Amino acid sequence: MLGWDRLWASFRRLRRIERRELREFRAWIETTRNLIRLTSLVVIPLLLALVTLISHVNPALSFLLFPPLASGTHTLFSDPDGKYSTPWNFVGGLTIGALCGWFTLVVPHPEWLPIGQSVGGVSPVGAALSIFLTGAITWVLDTELSAAFSTALLVLLTGTPDQAGIYVLSIGVSSTLVAVVFVLWRKNVYAERAEYLYQSTKGDDHVLVVMRGDHPNATAMLGARLAGAHDAGKVVLLQMADEDSIETVGRAGSDGDGDSATTTEQTVAGSDSTVDVNEDADVDPDADDQQSVEERATSTFASALEKRANIIRTKVGVPCEVVVASEGASPARTVMQTAHETNCDLITVPYETRYGSLSPFLRDLFRGDTDVLVHRSVEERTDWKRVLVPVRQESDVAHSMIDFAVRLVGRTGTISVAHCISDERERRSAEEMLSHLTETVTTACETRVARASIESYLDGYTQGYDLVIIGASRDRSAASRFVSPPTFHRIDSLDTDVAILDRNFRM
Repeated sequence: MLGWDRLWASFRRLRRIERRELREFRAWIETTRNLIRLTSLVVIPLLLALVTLISHVNPALSFLLFPPLASGTHTLFSDPDGKYSTPWNFVGGLTIGALCGWFTLVVPHPEWLPIGQSVGGVSPVGAALSIFLTGAITWVLDTELSAAFSTALLVLLTGTPDQAGIYVLSIGVSSTLVAVVFVLWRKNVYAERAEYLYQSTKGDDHVLVVMRGDHPNATAMLGARLAGAHDAGKVVLLQMADEDSIETVGRAGSDGDGDSATTTEQTVAGSDSTVDVNEDADVDPDADDQQSVEERATSTFASALEKRANIIRTKVGVPCEVVVASEGASPARTVMQTAHETNCDLITVPYETRYGSLSPFLRDLFRGDTDVLVHRSVEERTDWKRVLVPVRQESDVAHSMIDFAVRLVGRTGTISVAHCISDERERRSAEEMLSHLTETVTTACETRVARASIESYLDGYTQGYDLVIIGASRDRSAASRFVSPPTFHRIDSLDTDVAILDRNFRM
């Protein structure tokens, strides 16, 4: 029996490793550049293998066919949205180059002017003429492609016009086959990558909201709007209390005389949440003796949460549940356990600090296995239509932040995705990164590249936004954090709402 237990434990460890590696691969492939690289590694060899089978019809031409075809195919797949990454440029460029080389062989010329092959190889005159014709024609027809010059030169190695004609036909057929595969890949995989590959944007529709802090209602509304953007969304409101709070609220209920409809405000110890309690409506004095203190406290907390849940159901139209739990020895562990039991994949919690840094409660949540969104509310805002998303790099976290912004602003809001650079030479790559992040977004979205530090940029440009969503920078090294603390440690000076996203994964 002991042997089976060990075998089963080993199997579970292997399964956990397999799931972790699969999640890491999904997060890795969400980066557009990684998707393109993987496609180049897989698709291009398979395409050239197919072309090899076709080229067996004329083995003498296969060596001359592969170099320009491989080069052009890589250009096509490495930059799917580029100027030269179109089927017309690819097929037209390669074929025009081959035709120019063929024309160089068949054009009448004096015997003393060698055009085709010479004793030492290709004639310099023929090479110059074919390159000139290729450059001029592709320029006029706007089909400029580097590989076209390769076909223009390689066709000269065939030696005779007949062989050159077969080479031109082979180039046309092979490039058309590659172009068809590229069009299908770009339409069904690359253009739809957000639908099939961006796993980070498919979850986070069951939201657990921890009701604590100075503005729990604003945080609850934020979580509700995120969940309400998905048809299967739901919200769970969690109220935690320690033993002193349970005792205080429970005793307050038992001391009620039943004659006054008084609304009292009870403060939950261990948090700054306030709960409105209607004693006359929710506590029956005749049943006080039969109820325990814990039951009365739970009923009081649940009644207050249910009022907030009704507001969420009315305003957002999303199902809303309520949970009351004891804090226990570790509030963070209680929150994570509740998230698992209620099948929630996102925890939304108010911002808390201690000694100028995140509170131990938030730090423990960041170490958990469920996504966490920390919300700092400034003016109890409950609607966010202008959202700023600063990103450091293209990643699953960046995709998630943009997805959250899309959910919040709806069809009528605006989103700005920004990246800060330190050198002007970084601008082009930054613009390309932002383009990859936003090109699958259907909501109005602008991109900004600023040559400034992220802190100064946020200080100067957040006034016009309702919310700023930033990442928790969990992938940075300890040394990097010591030299430059994460951005969310310096958000207290901002005059707008801030949300900090920490992506975690369940084992």
